[in-house]
Formats: sequence, structure tokens, C-alpha cells
Amino acid sequence: MTKRPACGHLLIAMADDIPFDKNLDLAPDTVDEVMPGVRRVMANNPGPFTFKGTLSYIVGRGKVAIIDPGPDDPAHIGALLDAVRNETVTHIFVTHTHRDHSPAVPAIKHATGATVYAEGPHRAARPLHIGEHNRLEGSGDRDFKPDVMLKDGEVVSGDGWSIEAVTTPGHTANHMAYAFKDKNILFAGDHVMAWATSIVAPPDGAMSDYMASLRKLAKRKEQIYFPGHGPAIDDASRFVNYYILHRLAREDSILHRLAKGPTDIPTIVRAIYIGIDPRLTGAAGLSVLAHLEDLVTRGQVETDGPPAVDGVYRLVG
Repeated sequence: MTKRPACGHLLIAMADDIPFDKNLDLAPDTVDEVMPGVRRVMANNPGPFTFKGTLSYIVGRGKVAIIDPGPDDPAHIGALLDAVRNETVTHIFVTHTHRDHSPAVPAIKHATGATVYAEGPHRAARPLHIGEHNRLEGSGDRDFKPDVMLKDGEVVSGDGWSIEAVTTPGHTANHMAYAFKDKNILFAGDHVMAWATSIVAPPDGAMSDYMASLRKLAKRKEQIYFPGHGPAIDDASRFVNYYILHRLAREDSILHRLAKGPTDIPTIVRAIYIGIDPRLTGAAGLSVLAHLEDLVTRGQVETDGPPAVDGVYRLVG
């Protein structure tokens, strides 16, 4: 487990050293074999949240599994089905139910007859507060229903491969990573990515869950991660520790700003997200809210009523 340095400035300096990798030379909707037994196809849906596109993975040969079929995009669905032509798709695994990961499931299932596995349907990490609206409601695939709901540690085996379910709530309440036991790799979904940090946005996401899931992954043995966006991650446990330090640094920055006096989330975002892409300002505010929810629960910060985007926050005492 990563220990928190005593000095906040040291913590921030360490977090600023996250070795991001934005090198991904992959054309959309083409098949790429990243290692024997693992292929990937990238959807043509680039953006500030998806990088160059959402990655669907194919595990095995002959009788295969697909991890994250991706968005409801006919071109991507066609490319994914072309990639497994003359093979049998027996299993479909879904890491989480954001609309760039799961909506292609019905089309792939209809074409292949495969069984769909996931942690469960889309749900929020907590109920909506009175008067609160789910600002990312459009991002959730609320029509998704798996055939089989997996629990942490369950192993599903196919023809020459075994996949272990690893619950990793935080980015969404139903986020699940998948360990390819035969290759000692992890399909990390959006929980850990090489190109950027993951967004944690209440009420679908929760920072306390997210941090617990990071610490859980840091203890695992897999050292290669294949994420939902961007290139593979080598030396994964070290990279996960950078992620943990980054979040602790964000928390320290929030507490440092609140030490100057009560304030609101837009002011905190302007203070700690210097040079942010304007398209990500709203998401940054939700990430700050996730941190503040956690800090309120832990008794370090207080606000009037439940933590909310438009609330005013202050240090306890």
C-alpha cells in the first residue's frame, strides 16, 4: 500500500510525475494483436473523455470472448464481428456501463449468441439527494442487463483461457476489471489508464470506493494492464501507486484551499486545475465533489446539508 508522505508539497511533486503514455498508433476499426491470444479493435469515438477511442478486446482463438463491445456504432460493431469471422464468440464481458463501453452488447449478442457477463446493471453509488440531478445521466447505459452477474473472484473459463472477475467500483458503482489468468494481465476498463487519470463523478462514482479499488489493484500480481482507452500499461503496480498519490495530492490541494476559508467547488477547480481543457471543467467539478463527499464522511470537511455541486465547504473546526 502506498504510504502518504508527511509533507503535502512532496506529495504533490510526486503526483506530478505520473508517467503518462499517449502513444497509441492504432487506426479505428482495425484489428491489432497486442500479444498472443489478445486482439483489440478501437472504436472511432475520439474525445476528451475517450482519448482516441474505446478499445474492445478479443481473448483467445477459435472460441473467443469479447471484453467491452463498445458504443452503439454500426461501423465498430461490423469491424468487431469481422475480426472474429469464422470464430465462435462464447462470452461477452463488460467492465462498466458507460455508453462508450456497453451499448454494442445487444448487437454482438444477437449476432453471436454469446452469454453476457458483468457485475450488474448500471446503478449509482448513492441515491440522488433532494433537488439533485444526475449531471452525467446521459453517459449511463441504463438498458444494459447481463445474463450472468459476477461476484469478486469468480472465474469464468473458455476454450484455453480463464477470466477472473475483479470488482473495482469507483469510476462507476458497477465497474469490474478482468484478470486474464493464463497471461497474468488485467483488462482495467476505465479504472486505470495510461493516457490520463480516470474521472470519478457522483452519484455514479464514489471517491472512497475508487481509492479502495486502487489499493486493491496495487496488491495484485498483474503487471500489464490493457485499459479501455489508450496504450497498455507496463509495471502496473507502480503506475497504480502513482494514481493513488495523484488522488492524495488532489485531496491535499482541496484542504489547502479550504484552509484559506470557506469556498465553493468552482473556486476550488480554478485553484487546483490550472490549464485544464475547458471541456473538462464540469467533470473536474464532479471529481472535486467526489473528494469533498469523502472528506465530509471522514469528518475533515463540513457543509450545510448533503455535499452538492453548489454547496459551500469549510474545514471542520
